[in-house]
Amino acid sequence: MSKKVMLITTGLAYGGAETQVVHIAIRLRGRGWEVCVVSVMPPKAYVEELETAGISVFSLDIKRKSPDPCPILRLARLIRKWQPDIVHSHMVHANLLARLVRPFAPVPVLICTAHSIDEGGRLREILYRLTDPFCDVTTQVSQAGLERYVRVGAVPRHKIRYIPNGVDTERFKPSQEDRFRVRKELEVDGFVWLAVGRFEPPKDYPTMLHAFARVVHNNPNAMLLIAGDGPLRKDMETMAQEFGIKEQVKFLGIRRDIPQLMNAADAYVMSSSWEGMPMVLLEASATGLPIVATDVGGNREIVLEGKTGFLAPPGNPEALALAMVRLMDLPEEKRLEMGRKAREHVAEHFSLEKVVDLWEALYEELLRRKRVRDDS
Repeated sequence: MSKKVMLITTGLAYGGAETQVVHIAIRLRGRGWEVCVVSVMPPKAYVEELETAGISVFSLDIKRKSPDPCPILRLARLIRKWQPDIVHSHMVHANLLARLVRPFAPVPVLICTAHSIDEGGRLREILYRLTDPFCDVTTQVSQAGLERYVRVGAVPRHKIRYIPNGVDTERFKPSQEDRFRVRKELEVDGFVWLAVGRFEPPKDYPTMLHAFARVVHNNPNAMLLIAGDGPLRKDMETMAQEFGIKEQVKFLGIRRDIPQLMNAADAYVMSSSWEGMPMVLLEASATGLPIVATDVGGNREIVLEGKTGFLAPPGNPEALALAMVRLMDLPEEKRLEMGRKAREHVAEHFSLEKVVDLWEALYEELLRRKRVRDDS
């Protein structure tokens, strides 16, 4: 049986959705699929890793947001040349583009994956519904996202599936050796919180810094490490200085050693206003970290309240701070137990190998359905 899959993503960068696409591509290649990855925008990361794995990477080189027919024509030509059995798109721009291209470059199966509970407002939800006939199945990375998409009419219930993100539990795992080494390198001691993500509005770092300033008031030895970059970073550095917590917050920039960095922390914190199925929470859980996170998107599918961490309402620094202090006040053995349960939970429900099993099963189901239709 032919096994060719084209993965289309809005971009290739060090974001959660893009990282998930890369991991799926490499695992599928290892299972015998012929795989290529198409980035709508010029790629910023992962090209070398994909090509080393034997995966061709193509770019549509779209750099502007205004309507432009060129990507449709470029993608149509690429599909006709490569002739995939399955086109699997990820994120809203790639999803809509793949649907619009299908009449001009037919493929046996088109799957579109939404990575957020809200992909950009009512107009995009309407566009999803209008273009739904061109797609065989839409998938959502969180059950909460699935229910919302059905509720707002973006996708009919019979054409949407839940398939979560997956985490490599061998790459992200507890390591005392990494813990001692990285803490020494960073010169941190005491209770260390970690946050990883771009400095953009959805991550709501102002709420995190407001909350952490309250934590430091009663716990002056607490530290907060933030790994990532983005347009709001300088504003957040200024805010930390204004709150008097400049010495307790380390802005680390982009890091290539996230598994090791997570081992240096005692707990993970997330203050996002909205999410889909955050990779960083899966990674933190796999590393054995208890978590305090906002109760948005699929976060509560990862963070089990009172068992693997605590949830707080979004945009509420007082509640976030209380949850952080509550976790810090637990006996060390209780926190370690929460971390062990967190790892067990993601290993059972979100391991990368199990998630790729789900994708293969869906691919094969839809291809069988296509063959039956063609034969009838």
